[in-house]
Amino acid sequence: MVTDINDVLKYLQKKQSAKRFHHTLGVAYTATAMAMQFDVDINSAEIAGLLHDCAKYMDDNKSLNYCKKYNLPMTEIEKRNPFLLHGKIGAHISENRFGITEPDIINAIRNHTTGRPGMSKLEKIIFVADYIEPSRKLQPNLNEIRKLAFKDLDEVLKHCIKLQESILTKNKLGHIESGY
Repeated sequence: MVTDINDVLKYLQKKQSAKRFHHTLGVAYTATAMAMQFDVDINSAEIAGLLHDCAKYMDDNKSLNYCKKYNLPMTEIEKRNPFLLHGKIGAHISENRFGITEPDIINAIRNHTTGRPGMSKLEKIIFVADYIEPSRKLQPNLNEIRKLAFKDLDEVLKHCIKLQESILTKNKLGHIESGY
């Protein structure tokens, strides 16, 4: 994998708001620290952390149109809640704009919001890093979760999945609402 980090950073600074870019850097930082702890390739963690939200700047219509244009499959839930598509679109951008071919990195980007059964260590790290990076303040016991993130990857993943369930709630219209 030969990816120009400076090219990625320029792209992100152009596409993301200052707040989203700050979050992205926090995820990359946290993911690389966790990768050191859990013997995962640091460069892969950095790239996946940087690119995890590379499509988050798109509004709902743009996300839907992007998926149609590039024939990316969408579930009915994703069609009703297009913000869920940013991981799938981000994986596509990572492959086609930045030449990322490592399946583990692509899967980490694709699944960082929803997770999936049988996630690799890198996928778990990106999923968790997205919740615990330094600028996040999602719940009162975040400090304990951050400590756990460097002790037991599977246990902290369970906590983050519970957090995800509380953030993505079903409203009366059957749409999923994002809490962030």
